Amino acid sequence: MTQQQDPEQSGAWLVVGLGNPGPSYAGHRHNIGYLVNDELASRMGSPFRSHKSGRADVVEGRLSISGPRVVLARPRAYMNDVGGPIKALATFYKVAPDHVVAIHDELDIAFGTLRIKLGGGDNGHNGLRSMRSSFGTGDFYRVRAGIGRPPGRQDVADFVLSNYSTVERKELPFQVSDAADAIETLISEGLEKTQQRFNS
Repeated sequence: MTQQQDPEQSGAWLVVGLGNPGPSYAGHRHNIGYLVNDELASRMGSPFRSHKSGRADVVEGRLSISGPRVVLARPRAYMNDVGGPIKALATFYKVAPDHVVAIHDELDIAFGTLRIKLGGGDNGHNGLRSMRSSFGTGDFYRVRAGIGRPPGRQDVADFVLSNYSTVERKELPFQVSDAADAIETLISEGLEKTQQRFNS
């Protein structure tokens, strides 16, 4: 490996889209992380490919010509068990938790809005809980994409594992694009500027 390609030298980032694998889950609110990573992969001009571990699909590249190396990842595990595959990727690419970004749905934020932060609790999110367990710390970045609370008495689990409404689907591309922009800003300019711009 040349020095330029060595992730330890270039300060590589691991950007993980949380979701459930398979077409039956593709449109669910719980899979917003997949959608955002798809957008980033499109910007990088590369398709997802199977990682040699067999436990995730990845895209490797840069989001800007002079930017650091970025690995986009979609774990091939259900939300409760994503921590293992993500930790294995972080070890493989020599990425510390403070260079890991998790993109996930957030019930306590209104649909269409974002919050970006470093660390914090899991707030009942099984994907974050699994990551925290595998890493032994919660000190990774989170891009929290609001989905809002379920209407009426709908069960939370049913709500997150259901498709966006017709109205939401019209607005969803804007939220996905904003989240991708936020990740680019986080990597290039840091947390404070990202929060100032995107924590709506």
